[in-house]
Amino acid sequence: MDINHIIAEYGAWFYPITFAWTFLEGETFVIFAGAAAQQELLNFQLLIVAAWAGSFTGDQLYFFIGRMWGQKLLGRFPRYRPPVDIALGFLRKYNVWFILSFRFIYGIRNVSSFAMGMSGLSWTRFLVLNFIAAGVWSLTFAGAGFLLGAAFSAMLGRLAEGFALIMMAIFLVVISGVVLMHKRLQRREAELLAKKLAEEREKAKTGA
Repeated sequence: MDINHIIAEYGAWFYPITFAWTFLEGETFVIFAGAAAQQELLNFQLLIVAAWAGSFTGDQLYFFIGRMWGQKLLGRFPRYRPPVDIALGFLRKYNVWFILSFRFIYGIRNVSSFAMGMSGLSWTRFLVLNFIAAGVWSLTFAGAGFLLGAAFSAMLGRLAEGFALIMMAIFLVVISGVVLMHKRLQRREAELLAKKLAEEREKAKTGA
C-alpha cells in the first residue's frame, strides 16, 4: 500500500475535504495536507484557498447563529456560558487583536465567533477581520505542515520511499506531538488571560 500513490490519485478530494474539515476546526488535517503539498502530492495554493474558505465560512455561520439565537442557546446549554463569557471579555479588552487571533486560543476557539455574534459587533467588521484571520490561520498551519514535511524528507531521504506506511505513521506521531504541544501552550495562555480578566473584574467590583 503506497500512501503517496493514494494521495496522488485521489488528491482532488483533499480540497473539498479540507474545506469541510476546516469548517469545523481541522488544524491537524491542515498540517498533514501541508506536508503532502511539500511532497508535491497536493497543490499548496489550492490547499490554502480551501482551508481559508472553510475556516472563514464556518466562523461566519457561528457568528450568525450567535447573533440570531445566542442567548436562547446558552439558556438551553448553560455549560457553554463560561467560555463564551471569557471570549466576550477578551473581545472587550483586546477587540481587533482578539478577532484576528481567536483561532489560536485553545479552550474558547470553538465558541468565539458565536460569542462575537452575541456581542453586537457589526457584520461588516467581523466579516473583514474574520477573512484576514482565516487567511493567517490557514497559512500558518499549512505552512507548518509544509516545513515539517521538508524536515522529515531531509532526515529520511530515499529511505522513506520504500516505507510509505512507516513514514506516515512516524510523521503522524510527530504531528500529533507538535499539535498537542501547541494546544497545551494555547490552554496555558487562555488560562492566564482568563485569570487576569477575573482579577480585573474583581478589582472593578471592589472599586465600585
